[in-house]
Amino acid sequence: MSSRNISNKMKNTFKMIRIGLILLMVSIVNAGFSQASTDPKEVIGVFPYQHNNEVDQALGVMSNWKKANWKAFFKLVEDTSTRTKASYALHAFVNKVSLMPEQKKSFYILLNEQVDRAKTEYAKILFQEELKLLTKDAYVMERLYFSQSNQQELTGKAFTKSVNGAQQLLDLQKRMEQPLNPIEKKNIIWESSKIPGISSFMFIAKFLEDDALKQNAALAIGKLALNDISIRGTEARAILEKTLLLIHGEDSAIIVPALKAHLKKMPYDYGFVTLFNGKDLSGWKGLVSNPIARSKMSDTALQSAQVKADIKMREDWEVKDGLLNYKGNLHGENLATVKQYGDIEMFVDWRIQEKGDAGIYLRGTPQVQIWDTSRREVGAQVGSGGLYNNQKNISTPLVVADNKVGEWNTFHIIMKGDKVTVYLNGILVTDNISLENYWNRSLPLFVKEQIELQAHGTFVSYRNIYLREIPSNESIKLSEQETKDGFSLLFDGTNIKEWIGNTAGYIIQDGSLVVNPEKGSGGNLYTKEEYSDFIYRFDFQLTPGANNGIGVHAPLEGDAAYMGMEIQVLDGEDPKYAEIQPYQHHGSVYGVIPAKRGYLKPTGEWNSEEIIVKGSKIKVTLNGTVIVDGDYALASKNGTIDHKEHPGLLNKTGHLGFLGHGDTVRFKNMRVKRI
Repeated sequence: MSSRNISNKMKNTFKMIRIGLILLMVSIVNAGFSQASTDPKEVIGVFPYQHNNEVDQALGVMSNWKKANWKAFFKLVEDTSTRTKASYALHAFVNKVSLMPEQKKSFYILLNEQVDRAKTEYAKILFQEELKLLTKDAYVMERLYFSQSNQQELTGKAFTKSVNGAQQLLDLQKRMEQPLNPIEKKNIIWESSKIPGISSFMFIAKFLEDDALKQNAALAIGKLALNDISIRGTEARAILEKTLLLIHGEDSAIIVPALKAHLKKMPYDYGFVTLFNGKDLSGWKGLVSNPIARSKMSDTALQSAQVKADIKMREDWEVKDGLLNYKGNLHGENLATVKQYGDIEMFVDWRIQEKGDAGIYLRGTPQVQIWDTSRREVGAQVGSGGLYNNQKNISTPLVVADNKVGEWNTFHIIMKGDKVTVYLNGILVTDNISLENYWNRSLPLFVKEQIELQAHGTFVSYRNIYLREIPSNESIKLSEQETKDGFSLLFDGTNIKEWIGNTAGYIIQDGSLVVNPEKGSGGNLYTKEEYSDFIYRFDFQLTPGANNGIGVHAPLEGDAAYMGMEIQVLDGEDPKYAEIQPYQHHGSVYGVIPAKRGYLKPTGEWNSEEIIVKGSKIKVTLNGTVIVDGDYALASKNGTIDHKEHPGLLNKTGHLGFLGHGDTVRFKNMRVKRI
């Protein structure tokens, strides 16, 4: 045999070996794939992934899932211990099938069904977001796959409070004032996001307008809001709504649904507001005398004095470079808030110069002290933050916590009743001490009065002034007139002893009764007593797209909308209700009598409503306007307008109730009178 033949034979042999090895590898891969677990909990274990081969195999398994597998998977999305991985898995799968027309169509139907079946707000919003990927190609191109970046920081991990976050934030703000490149600024934003509280939230929010930083700022703000319940109210909500529009790509998979769910239940009330806008003196006024003297002035005299005080204010105070400055006039006057405040929590940054002296008046009363600690001749060596004008109670701070003159300091002031607590630069300096009434020490401190920034003859600057009102713990009482008229209180802001039904689905928060969707969608809550003819008054606050109802003549069993009557409570102007029927709008006797539209206050504001039932006549008044005035017996004589049976229209008596539909709604001031 020639050497050429031997060579060809060897080549053929090696070729066959290579083919055999390839086939063997393919069979191994296929075997591995076919043996891969179909258990959803195991499949999602690779998410969020780092290796494409792992996710390809997982997505292949998901492509062959039956309905039972998907049912088990959707439960994992509802479970807080597995929802992060499940959310990433769902997003990756949706991105895959969105490029496959047949699977895309079938999975759209399957996922769309889950929106109504979702038991948590998080799952509902996640499914809605993913459905967009199946209908809008732009979303697919933008968000093809996830990464693991920032996942730990953005998915519900609790804060570990720093030893002195207040001072850290001051230092970070100082660093941000230096000439920095974008990477250095992003690092400062991220470090700030680790410090809980409204001050860091507002600091980061300033960078939502910076094209180079807004994406990082939005993510940092999202993290803060999800982990800090003190970040609430209308200002925080506006910032978070803006934030949602700035979060894109891989980071949106978890944080966008979480933020949307968070916003739906986040309280509108008792959030921090900005007292100084950095631009002008809006919300502030000049000082007119003291609280006792002002109370003795006629309205005309007070108005005349206020005009003069406001002119003086502009001579003494200025806004420059985003700072609120007292110019240092020797005969200047304090700057006062237009609004009066009772119990509060307040943050304010301040900076003095050498020999500086100033203070914060609470309820028009001096004062939380600010001064240069080198002024030993006046006792300033004790430090700032004490209640300087106290005589009987402690007036000096616990420790000296001032930064050096010329550096920024920050107060965190909490006032409840006459008790004052002060943190200076994150350090406790005044611990729950009563503030005395300086103007008349024989009188108790005023319940409500203005806050003042003291003018004491030396230059001082302020910035970052944030305040929230603390709700009273006192029970609500009927007005004198309603007591005289024979009304009874159904809810005093402290307990629900007058109510039965799904009491777990409603919680008391800041003196309001709040539907808690996480506890069985809120469900139905009924008065213990039944009412026939009555006047029922209450206040309510809607959240975006919220749905609830007032049960009238309702039994404790069955669908109250039909076995009794339901007066609709609905944010009917939300786009998702664009195609509902007239009899489904707010205030309507559901399915029977439609209500007039256009009298709800903007979402988040409190509305007042009165329902009067006498015989078969019903009248509904919303914010002073009658929106229903009809006879439901006559209206249903020839059948109801929704063409359904309403046997409850024949009821002569029954319970009042709140009929929860899975949305956060707040109620207060519920009172009733039998007629």
